[in-house]
Amino acid sequence: MHAHPTLRIIHDEHAALSAVLRSLMLLIAEQRRRHLPMAFEVVRAILFYIDEFPERLHHPKESELLFPKLRARAATAGAVLDRLDADHARSERAVRELEHELLALEMMAEAPGSVDRRLQFEEHIDAYVLGYLDHIRIEEHDVLPLAERVLTPADWAELDAAFMRNRDPLTHREADDDFRPLFKRILLTLPAPLGLGPALEAMRAAGTEEVHARKGV
Repeated sequence: MHAHPTLRIIHDEHAALSAVLRSLMLLIAEQRRRHLPMAFEVVRAILFYIDEFPERLHHPKESELLFPKLRARAATAGAVLDRLDADHARSERAVRELEHELLALEMMAEAPGSVDRRLQFEEHIDAYVLGYLDHIRIEEHDVLPLAERVLTPADWAELDAAFMRNRDPLTHREADDDFRPLFKRILLTLPAPLGLGPALEAMRAAGTEEVHARKGV
């Protein structure tokens, strides 16, 4: 258990995001294996979540608040933080490209080359998810432990105040009601064998009874 709210929040958001990403990759793989049509609604909802919350709120708090403090306290962390900042910039572009690819796949479903277009989209999803999970792994194993070692009480007070705002609606604490309908929609439309793991548990903790009913729990 992390001692600082900032670290707990980052860890919770990473866990929820990892569950969403893994579920997306599993969904794509299952559709491919069973030769099923693309589940446009749920894939679109998941990509929108990634664009709307991690890219616009989670990453900026890391790059603009946590990472500068780490650079000031640990000069040797510069290389890994540079890589993570670059990942954040690339990820923002990549998820919007995926959203566009998905729209093109839906609009051009009857066009020649639609099979190749879908295969390319599936490859891009797999590469994006695997890259993102590796990014999270580096933050969890390298950056957060470093922060625990080198940041001061004053640093933590400032970070905790910032990270307590704009929290991920898939985590347990003080979820943002504006996002909750989106996550109900994701959970209710994702095929039952997959589920969202920790994300579903978070929704259960928030008392989303209709999710229970649809999932048969």
